[in-house]
Amino acid sequence: MNHLYLTQEHEIFRQGFKKFLAKEAQPFIEKWEEEKMTPRSFWNKLGENGYLCPQLDEKYGGFNADFGYSVVIAEELTKMAGGFGISLHSDIVMPYLESFANEEQKQRWYPGCLSGDQILAIAMTEPGAGSDLANIRTTAVRDGDYYIVNGEKTFITNGYSADLIILAVKTDPKATPAHKGISLIVVEADKTPGFTRGKKLKKLGQHVNDTSELIFADARVPVSNLLGEEGKGFYYLMQKLQQERLVVALEGIVTCEVMLDLTLEYVKQRKAFGKPISQFQNTQFKIADLATEITIGRTFIDTLIRKHMDRENIVTEVSMAKMWSTELAKKVAGECMQLHGGYGYMEEYEISRRYRDVPVSTIYAGTNEIMKTIIAKNLEL
Repeated sequence: MNHLYLTQEHEIFRQGFKKFLAKEAQPFIEKWEEEKMTPRSFWNKLGENGYLCPQLDEKYGGFNADFGYSVVIAEELTKMAGGFGISLHSDIVMPYLESFANEEQKQRWYPGCLSGDQILAIAMTEPGAGSDLANIRTTAVRDGDYYIVNGEKTFITNGYSADLIILAVKTDPKATPAHKGISLIVVEADKTPGFTRGKKLKKLGQHVNDTSELIFADARVPVSNLLGEEGKGFYYLMQKLQQERLVVALEGIVTCEVMLDLTLEYVKQRKAFGKPISQFQNTQFKIADLATEITIGRTFIDTLIRKHMDRENIVTEVSMAKMWSTELAKKVAGECMQLHGGYGYMEEYEISRRYRDVPVSTIYAGTNEIMKTIIAKNLEL
């Protein structure tokens, strides 16, 4: 499909990136799945080739690339069946530094983020606070030139490998309403006494991306690592969720497209009762339904990407897209596995990996129930 927001330059970039992934990533996916993380060496190769944070200004070493390049990278990583942690680094966490870091912080952190020497993560979710962000309990109490941080975060993508962690904390636990007490501070993992990582969490899927708990016990973080202003953290988070959810929506629809392609190839080859199962009406109708819904979803998301690149406020539509594409991905995964028959349940077939990787997309970046709440609120219900 031709995307209206992509130019010939984007497509040339795509071909180069596809060749890079074919050589440096695809042969090792199974190993990375077993190790439950993407190795640092791959991050460094991404950095060497300019595939991390290409949107950064040239004066910092970036390419000042538009969001279309991030779309291309996210699409190709998704086709590879892994890499959400990389998109999270470049397209979800880095925008916080772009918008709210001061010049000294940018000079300090940008080089490592571009090279892959400093992997980014963002830590909001806690054992007792997920969607209810205003009620996080991790605190940061001022003590001279440091914040003393206590609390625990969980389900943190890139958490096990991250070097820089944007941490949502309560700097004013007594603030009313509660969200006005939230601030963002940047934790430098190797320079923060009192900070420890939990073990890599055992997940149902998405094994290529490491996920872990983060523990803060009187951790000392310099006040100079405050991102923006105290008490503005909740507002900063709300500003950046549009792009995060758009990336998740995009990855959802790309996953649908990949699963449909895998299934089309399979049903044309697999024979039953003397003919390919693609010739059975049941198969044709199911695939026709899926192809239609996927095409509708892609058209909608492409429109939103164009609007996002034009800096339009599309919070409601992005909430719809995130909900629609991730729910559709679950549906497509189930239908496509069924069409694969028993082989679909075997690890050697990619559809089985897709089937277990998909469900969490309806949970992270705000659950789909939260998406419905946002949509309803913006419809003045």
